[in-house]
Amino acid sequence: MKFFIDTANLDQIREAQELGVLDGVTTNPSLMAKEGITGRNNILKHYVDICNIVDGGVSAEVIATEFKAMVKEGEELADLHDQIVVKIPMIKDGVKALKYLSDKDIRTNCTLVFSVGQALLAAKAGATYVSPFIGRLDDISADGLNLIAEIRHIYDNYAFDTQILAASIRHTMHIIDCAKLGADVMTGPLSAIEGLLKHPLTDSGLEKFLADYKKGN
Repeated sequence: MKFFIDTANLDQIREAQELGVLDGVTTNPSLMAKEGITGRNNILKHYVDICNIVDGGVSAEVIATEFKAMVKEGEELADLHDQIVVKIPMIKDGVKALKYLSDKDIRTNCTLVFSVGQALLAAKAGATYVSPFIGRLDDISADGLNLIAEIRHIYDNYAFDTQILAASIRHTMHIIDCAKLGADVMTGPLSAIEGLLKHPLTDSGLEKFLADYKKGN
């Protein structure tokens, strides 16, 4: 399973990179705004700054919602850096743009996916990644994890190359559950990734080891 961090915060990206388990970054206009990154030129520069920190793919989202404008913006984003993956929304013109960009060997991430049918269309259009938003489904009392399981089943049926990128990860157990279900990638906050480190028996065991060592010195 690949680990992506979902943020535009450079310090958090560096921290995850230094941990040694980071495979990529996803971000979006809301996350950019949260860090005070506004204006097209500043946003584009920030994408490059992120690429210069990490080794893997960096998902950069188009703002356009019409086919020709999405394609134009997607090509511009892809030209920024070799690590850029173009994020395209799951709408009708978005599916067309996925197909166009995929045929040009531009990596894509189909975002805002909430159903199996949407995930099937994204795979048919050649998306590199499909991003089902499991946390947002949980928020409306739907089963986000079941969506991951259903997509995995269908993709395996037809040997689609599209990777399942579990998005809107809210906590550590989301990561564990998505790994059990066979998601190819997860993207979430640094806190969820660091939560995998924690267990009370690890803490108490280390405390005892250190205390016993000090007794003999």
